[in-house]
Amino acid sequence: MLTSQRKQYLLDILQRDGQIQAKAVSQELALSEDTIRRDLRELAAEGKLQRVHGGALPASPAVGDFTQRQNVATSGKAAIAQVAAHMIEPGQIVLLDGGTTAVQIARSLPPGLHCTVVTHSPSVAVELVHHAGVEVVMIGGRLFKHSVVNVGASAIEAMAHIRADLFFMGVTGVHAEAGLSTGDLEETYIKRALMARAAETYVLASEEKLNAASAYVIAKVRDVAGVIVNKEANGAALAGLRAAGVNLLVA
Repeated sequence: MLTSQRKQYLLDILQRDGQIQAKAVSQELALSEDTIRRDLRELAAEGKLQRVHGGALPASPAVGDFTQRQNVATSGKAAIAQVAAHMIEPGQIVLLDGGTTAVQIARSLPPGLHCTVVTHSPSVAVELVHHAGVEVVMIGGRLFKHSVVNVGASAIEAMAHIRADLFFMGVTGVHAEAGLSTGDLEETYIKRALMARAAETYVLASEEKLNAASAYVIAKVRDVAGVIVNKEANGAALAGLRAAGVNLLVA
């Protein structure tokens, strides 16, 4: 089997099974695990999968920049945002992550709601400028232009002085075994810091993020209060999350 044929075979397995186990494939093809691992490395470098211990998972398609992600799963994100927005009760302090779904939450807040939104996302803050009942607290830092959020030590220091009721967190990958992940290391630290400051964390997960993984792990799926998904989400992916004990809220 040629290298190109072998790689396509691996991608076919990934599409069919949602994962690749290097040892099983090496035995099936009567090849060394080193050969399969090399193929997986090359496919990962091409952005076609995410390597994990023992094999690979689908790479998240949600790792593009903010502009690119605005056109991905727009109806699903809008539905998720509606559910999240109506979970917020008057007087609460809410941490709102960066990202396109978080911007949708800001747009979806009921006009009469009075609460405080703390965010490190300039895009979210601007959306709330004309919402009379929402007090907006901006967390400063270095602007990470890819995701349009503030990051760095100063941002994490500012978070240490906040106690919030809810944190709505964006991720690029949600997987029952591989956990919650994202594509940037510094964003991972920011998300962990925000989780630590909230009584409850809910993950915003449109369908393209389910059963996928990115390079940097934020937390295990059972570490959050719930995952908000849209009704178009893959049934097998949802079943795996339920089996892992995840509280799913379907929009």
